[in-house]
Amino acid sequence: MDVAIIGIGKMGRAIAERLASEGHNLTLWNRTAARAKGVENTEVATTPARATEAATVILSVLANDTAIEAAYFGDNGVCSADLSGKVVVEMCTTSPEQVQRLEAAVNAQGGLFLECPVGGTIGPARAGQLLGLAGGSGAAFTAAEPVLRQITRRLEHLGPVGTGAAMKLAINLPLMVYWGAVGEALGLAQGQGIDADMAVSLLIDSSGAIGAAKNRVPPVAAMRNSGDPGGVSLALNNGVKDMGLMQALAAQHGVPSEVVSAALAKALKAQEAGWGDHDTSLYGVFGQGSSA
Repeated sequence: MDVAIIGIGKMGRAIAERLASEGHNLTLWNRTAARAKGVENTEVATTPARATEAATVILSVLANDTAIEAAYFGDNGVCSADLSGKVVVEMCTTSPEQVQRLEAAVNAQGGLFLECPVGGTIGPARAGQLLGLAGGSGAAFTAAEPVLRQITRRLEHLGPVGTGAAMKLAINLPLMVYWGAVGEALGLAQGQGIDADMAVSLLIDSSGAIGAAKNRVPPVAAMRNSGDPGGVSLALNNGVKDMGLMQALAAQHGVPSEVVSAALAKALKAQEAGWGDHDTSLYGVFGQGSSA
């Protein structure tokens, strides 16, 4: 199948590598073209509109609303092209209102639109083990499903456009809160003189751990002890963006948001202190130990 991928950051590249290994013909576009090179069975397009020309399925894997605005509505953007016979799939974590706006714009150009934010990071993307949260018409889901099945371990069609965005924010909310709590939890243990490695070992072997804890709690402890931020899965800048979206959606539906608001307040302090490019999992140790 002919597939275009708009946005070749870490996740976009991992998805491209997965689909290339499955034999798809890929056209890639990225604002910095050099980052789109080096993936087998691919061509690099000069504009988002050009990337759509040969494709029947267009995956947009962009970082935030600013990137979406430029890629869809900027010069030679996706929505300047004839999208007849094509389906555009937006995979960014954004608001229901934003994907509803994108659906209208894509439909106006003759195309189908599906949102499909995903759960998972780079490793699961390369292995085809993401969790897909699709929202859109039945026709759009059917058109995109064969490609999405090859990058997901579970793919659910949740309803109309906007449901995928809401479900992704719901899934991310406890994760964002957890990273704030785990830094403080390690502070309690280490403050009482418990060895850092022992505290980490016990935390990730207990009911105080989530699925991601095994890989991410040791870097949290390292940041607290030495100031080493390690690698980045989800940058704090994007984590802060997501928590703001959660607050807004909660307000829209009259749902309490005290817990995520407290997490966001702490994350904002870390961001303002220059931690925006660090992993979101680290913000809970802001103000503690050697990392202060």
